[in-house]
Amino acid sequence: MCFSGQNGASASWIWRRMLRQVIHRGLKASFYWLGLFVSRHPVFFLTVPAVLTIIFGSTVLSRFKPEKDLEILVAPTHSLAKIERSLANSLFPIDQSKNKLYSDLHTPGRYGRIILHSKSSGNVLELADHVLQVHKEVLDLRVNYKGFNYTFAHLCVMSHRDKRCLLDDIIAILEDIRLAILSNSTLSKVPLSYPNTTLKDGRVSFIGHQLGGVTVSNSRDQQVKFARAVQITYYLRNHGPAVQDVIAEKWENEFCKLIHRLSTVSEDLNIQSLTSYSLLRDFQKTGVLAKSEVLVSLVLVLLAATISSSMRDCLRGKPFLGLLGVLTICIANVTAAGIFFISDGKFNSTLIGIPFFAMGHGTKGVFELLAGWRRTRENLPFKERVADAFADVMVCYTMTSSLYIITFGMGASPFTNIESVKIFCQSMCVAILVNYFYVFSFYGSCLVFAGQLEQNRYHSVFCCKIPSVEYLDRQPAWFKTMMSDGHDLSTHHDSIPYQNHFIQHFLREHYTEWITNTYVKPFVVILYLIYASFSFMGCLQISDGSNIVNLLASNSPSVSYALTQQKYFSNYSPVIGFYIYEPIDYWNNTVQEHLKTLGHGFNKISWIDNYFHHLRVVNVSVSTKSDFINILKTSFLRSPEYQHFTDDIIFSKNGDEYDIIASRMYLVARTTEKTREEVVELLERLRPLSLINSIKFIVFNPTFVFMDRYSSSVISPILTSGFSVLTILILTFFLVINPLGNFWLILTVTSVELGVLGLMTLWNVDMDSISILCLIYTLNFAMDHCAPHLYTFVLATEHTRTQCIKISLEEHGAAILQNASCFVIGMLPLLFVPSNLTYTLFKCSLLTAGCTVLHCFVILPVFLTFFPPSKKRHKKKKRAKRKEREREREREEMECIEVRENPDHVTNV
Repeated sequence: MCFSGQNGASASWIWRRMLRQVIHRGLKASFYWLGLFVSRHPVFFLTVPAVLTIIFGSTVLSRFKPEKDLEILVAPTHSLAKIERSLANSLFPIDQSKNKLYSDLHTPGRYGRIILHSKSSGNVLELADHVLQVHKEVLDLRVNYKGFNYTFAHLCVMSHRDKRCLLDDIIAILEDIRLAILSNSTLSKVPLSYPNTTLKDGRVSFIGHQLGGVTVSNSRDQQVKFARAVQITYYLRNHGPAVQDVIAEKWENEFCKLIHRLSTVSEDLNIQSLTSYSLLRDFQKTGVLAKSEVLVSLVLVLLAATISSSMRDCLRGKPFLGLLGVLTICIANVTAAGIFFISDGKFNSTLIGIPFFAMGHGTKGVFELLAGWRRTRENLPFKERVADAFADVMVCYTMTSSLYIITFGMGASPFTNIESVKIFCQSMCVAILVNYFYVFSFYGSCLVFAGQLEQNRYHSVFCCKIPSVEYLDRQPAWFKTMMSDGHDLSTHHDSIPYQNHFIQHFLREHYTEWITNTYVKPFVVILYLIYASFSFMGCLQISDGSNIVNLLASNSPSVSYALTQQKYFSNYSPVIGFYIYEPIDYWNNTVQEHLKTLGHGFNKISWIDNYFHHLRVVNVSVSTKSDFINILKTSFLRSPEYQHFTDDIIFSKNGDEYDIIASRMYLVARTTEKTREEVVELLERLRPLSLINSIKFIVFNPTFVFMDRYSSSVISPILTSGFSVLTILILTFFLVINPLGNFWLILTVTSVELGVLGLMTLWNVDMDSISILCLIYTLNFAMDHCAPHLYTFVLATEHTRTQCIKISLEEHGAAILQNASCFVIGMLPLLFVPSNLTYTLFKCSLLTAGCTVLHCFVILPVFLTFFPPSKKRHKKKKRAKRKEREREREREEMECIEVRENPDHVTNV
């Protein structure tokens, strides 16, 4: 039974191996016939892509539309914060309370905001008159629409009580300071505490976000001694007809122009502005700034591809094929862009990475086809050489293209919660599919025509007949150099003229001997240990990239405003709305203690705290519902200093009684300069309490929409893409000829991915939508370059691993170097685009190319000589074949001897 089990396992292994070989040979035969079909109809396959490019390319200009909603792009699509916003808005309209729900950059609706600080770093309160003059200029600002002039008073958010524009309380404080200065009084005569101050009408106001860089006295009331900056916000109405939004947009544009002019003219104040449109404008500004750099990048890639495809051999050098390969990917990208806009796609600045990513994959196929052409036999007809190149290259290129579509397809799936990532992945899938079609059709046709010129002995550059050797020997040296076909360049090492390509010559004669040297291997192992340690250290320091500033143009007004805001106004978090959406017994001592516990550690702006303070002042106690509500309505809310709390309570009348069905208060936390991280921690701390506490409440600030679950949302695409690749490579273990190829590919891609992730973190790159897209691309880029390299090694039949790795480097090393160098050269111009988005794109792309080349040329050539697959079986097979040949040779010699001894027998035959 034991022997039968072993025989069964052996038979099963043999059947699986036969199945793998049948599949592999079937694929190679399919692509051989595809190459033969393309070579027989080159004009058709050249014309169809060109016509498609013209059709779809024309739609890029006619249907181009930019995205106009930043929240749709960068905020998590599905989050609790959006549900909480809807609930809060149904209770207390956010448009009417956004002046209280302060948010640093994500204030809802239309608004204009300014920061004013002294140019001499002095006390901005002493410049109260200058600040108020700027304020007056803003109020007097007029915009013309269809013959009518509109000012801030026509567009502002109105107060429910007196129907006046809602303005920040710092304006009233500055008015008092100006009057004090005009009356020759000192600033200390104006009572101003921080962060809560009492106004003239008795109201207590929180000014932590309106006065920045504050120095307070050591006294108990914390009087303000010095302030460096003032922030004023002008809120515009959100609701109303569409024409009102158009006027508000014009007002914002004129507001920015006014502030820029005033900042230029003012000798004492630095003034910076921000509007609701500023973030989107500066986000889309990257696409405008990068136009010239993208063109420069294209020119550089064309030059690099042309030079790297050239040889001294004027017959076999293919500089124009390198140039046409890049142009093939360019027209494929134009076609993909046309398809994107035809399907109602809207442009956003993250899409700027698609041409570079698609170029990185497409040119790899181009250079592999060119290398495959060099490996074909010259004595074959050019059509069969094209077919052989297709059979040699397209199997692996098809596999890597499929993995591109699968990984980016998973990024475009419903699992992805960031819309900009989803749009990018969808567009990338289309670009890869179009690239694949154009490479075997358009570029395949170019390869056919180039092969025909070579077969007819035409010059690869000048397209003229190459003279005979006798004629060249009579010509000057410069003429022989230009017209030489390589017959005098071959050495005893270079039996094949194509091996004269400078990259292949360097790899064969110098690099492969050096990297496989026994004395080099220990240093490579040490280098990998250093690489792994830095990568691991970086992976432990990954930081959240929810800050929208990371995606804006670096020299834009929004970035400078955000930096100033962080410098002067980071002492307090955004104002968090605390909404109690179910009736509770406010007069109950237990409920009051619960509310105090929930608000512990926060600076509270609460009607209930002020109400109990009012009860203590009037020396009244309430213990029943009727007393509580009666005094609240008849006394507290009618007092001038407490009237504004009317907007924070919702009453319902039940017969003769009133009930409080909902209410709100505001919480502000003390923070440091890392405000965003601390706000996320606050949200994660408060939200679980809302689920388990007896008081039913929600917390909301407009910033939460951009922060809520951002880390998990932004990481999920790379996790799903990586898991899909891992699953596919494991499932195809039984389909590839040698499963160890997939095993090594998994290890290599994982090493590259973790290396890029760790090193980009050490290079101050946060985990935002751009870096996540780069990490998804890193998976594919590593597979694209390592897969042919590894499969050639595991399928090689040489005596030793060292010889196999040399063959693998000689066959694929040139294409890997060509593509990686073109990719890095193409990314270099992005370094000169003044945008945080392109800086992130450049850093991640450079690390991707660097780590991949490091593994292909340094780490894998050394580690593959230590570990499986073993090549002993090939050595035994070759030894057996050699013995068989020797026996056949001995048998032939014996037959010859017999023939010599029996000439009559030969004559008879």
